Amino acid sequence: MSDLPPIEAYDDPGGGWDEPSWEPGPDEVDRSQPLLRERPIDASGIAEPDRPSPAEVEAELAEHIRLLAGPDATPRPEQIAAVRSVVAERRRTLLVARTGFGKSGVYFSATAMLRRRGWGPTVVVSPLLALMRDQVAAAEKLGLRAVTINSSNVDAWDEIEERTNNDEVDLLLIAPERLANPGFRRRVFASLRARAFLLVCDEAHCISDWGHDFRPDYRRLRRLLEELPAWTPVLATTATANQRVTDDVAAQLGDDTLVLRTTLDRASLHLSVVDLPDDAHRLAWLAGHLDELPGSGIVYALTVEQAQTAASFLAAEGHAAAAYSGALEPERRLELEERLKGNDLKALVATSALGMGFDKGDLAFCVHLGLPPSPVAYYQQIGRAGRNLDRAEVVALPRPAEDASVWRWFESVSMPTEQVCREALDQLNPVEPTSIATLERTVNLGRTRLQTLMNILEVDGAVDRVGSGWIRTDGDWRYDHELVDTLRRLRRDEGEQMRTWAGLETCRLRYLRASLDDHEATDCGRCDRCLDTVRDHSVDPERVQRAQVMLRTGDVVVEPRRQWPSGLGQPKGRIKPELQAAPGRALARVGDGGWNPIVEQLLDGSRAVDEELLRAVAAVLKRWGWDERPTWICPVPSRRRPELLEALTEGLGALGKLPVHRALSVSDDGQHQAEQQNSAHQVAGVWGRLDATRPDGGWPSGPVLLVDDEADSRWTLTVAATRLRQAGSGPVLPFVLRAR
Repeated sequence: MSDLPPIEAYDDPGGGWDEPSWEPGPDEVDRSQPLLRERPIDASGIAEPDRPSPAEVEAELAEHIRLLAGPDATPRPEQIAAVRSVVAERRRTLLVARTGFGKSGVYFSATAMLRRRGWGPTVVVSPLLALMRDQVAAAEKLGLRAVTINSSNVDAWDEIEERTNNDEVDLLLIAPERLANPGFRRRVFASLRARAFLLVCDEAHCISDWGHDFRPDYRRLRRLLEELPAWTPVLATTATANQRVTDDVAAQLGDDTLVLRTTLDRASLHLSVVDLPDDAHRLAWLAGHLDELPGSGIVYALTVEQAQTAASFLAAEGHAAAAYSGALEPERRLELEERLKGNDLKALVATSALGMGFDKGDLAFCVHLGLPPSPVAYYQQIGRAGRNLDRAEVVALPRPAEDASVWRWFESVSMPTEQVCREALDQLNPVEPTSIATLERTVNLGRTRLQTLMNILEVDGAVDRVGSGWIRTDGDWRYDHELVDTLRRLRRDEGEQMRTWAGLETCRLRYLRASLDDHEATDCGRCDRCLDTVRDHSVDPERVQRAQVMLRTGDVVVEPRRQWPSGLGQPKGRIKPELQAAPGRALARVGDGGWNPIVEQLLDGSRAVDEELLRAVAAVLKRWGWDERPTWICPVPSRRRPELLEALTEGLGALGKLPVHRALSVSDDGQHQAEQQNSAHQVAGVWGRLDATRPDGGWPSGPVLLVDDEADSRWTLTVAATRLRQAGSGPVLPFVLRAR
């Protein structure tokens, strides 16, 4: 499902597991510098660091804030309380404050104070590249030497680690996945833990199982916290945590954690909703009203494909707009961020990849083409706007049906079942490591999800990583049904809250603040509901038509598979070119605003194949640009929608005056393709069941148009093409109603 990106903004998803696991031999351990996995150290071997007085803390913080924010800036009360707690009292502290509050200023200032008094470098665990880049630049305002270790600067890792161990670094920013690497823990934390240092966890809601951005590697912080001296100061910060998440994170930091919460009001934000019937009207509205929005801003989309389409349409309508997503190379993303910051672009049309950590104080608007799946996520995204402005426009254009389908997909990929977990564990032994490729043959999960599952199981103590594989531990692991059921219910409740929010008759910002348990929430007096106003919904009909044309003519290419997966008895290795399908086409993509709504009706049986649909398919075929026109049509046998495939192929045959030959047959045993979740299972599920039979009168000369309803994994099309070519057919040109 390539167009529905998982949480794609995060850095270093592979966890840096390119290095082998490391365990010290009896002569390799430096007993003067305890290792992370050894006994917890206490303060006995470390000189007691200097402790500034509360008065000194407040005076130095005031000077630091002036350097960071300008000569007239003064510390906020919660900033003073947080720095005093961390530096003077050395308490574990959780700061929950709205975006733009100045949370990073707290640990910048604390770092400067502690380094001045002989402490080691501060370690900041941060999930986002954009956040790291901005913080490295901002820290320099206090004269701090800040460096980052992440997936974009692998060549510099050795040098940075050496500088850190030589005390030449003041602030070390790392992705949480770095904590999964034994070599990194050995080289860096062994040195750091021989000195006093400050640990900072940015975006701390990721620690919590309840958090909307929960990340397994953040759990490793729990182990690290348990092993630090009790007096080691720890600061956790987040802007996106309700009371339940706040309580969970605070409990994991320790019983004596100080929790500081600020109001979530953003006086600059003016919220409104524009209800429109479809994506063509939404794009036309945006193109027609974008220049009315002040300054520059962000247009959020849920999928990569949607962001690209919207950006292309805005550009075609004369706007300076570009698409931004995690699919872009880091250098391109940085370039686009800088262009937006410099107001060289009117808007970036972005997925959630442009979220936490992106800082543009004069970002003047935030528009949503569709809504994220929770009030927390929505509040976090609109918080990009209006940080240093008196007014910023926040406009939502909900896509009720399309949004819900994307939310369901997010839920489906986030929580593996107990059966899948057990299947993975049953393939492991306590001695010989098992690779992900081997696990794929028996565990019904795709590679990315399987890798995430193994990561979760490792953090839970059920498995250990050894080299490039996994072994099972002797721990008593149990599937937490209660937690999974609770999370599933909570996520569905959050989606329902967003649907409620879109149709509110009362204050929109108050609802969001209340959803995040802001007990000071009151009517904002600024949103469309408080002011009893309706934003102009007018659209230019000709622009709607142009948007519809773009949405319905952005041909979806179905790329052929060229390599068989390993395992389960199906063919292996490279698919011979003469047996491969040609690049195919799809009428629609899941979640798009063009033909997908009509295809949805076809697939659920509420609509029949009609002349409009056949003309649309014919237009796709006409634009295809094939080297040789197909001379006949072959449907893929369907157990779920045989009537739909029959009507589609017969209609296309009549329209194009092409014969239809049902040269493929399928046995009824085995699971549906849709029930198979990795390549080995998908191919095994169809390879032995699909056969090609020579049509009466022999094979027609020329290519065949292979027709199916949907293409998800593309393995059915791949096997069908191979069977047809093996049986003697000409080139195979796949066409499907919808691709994922």
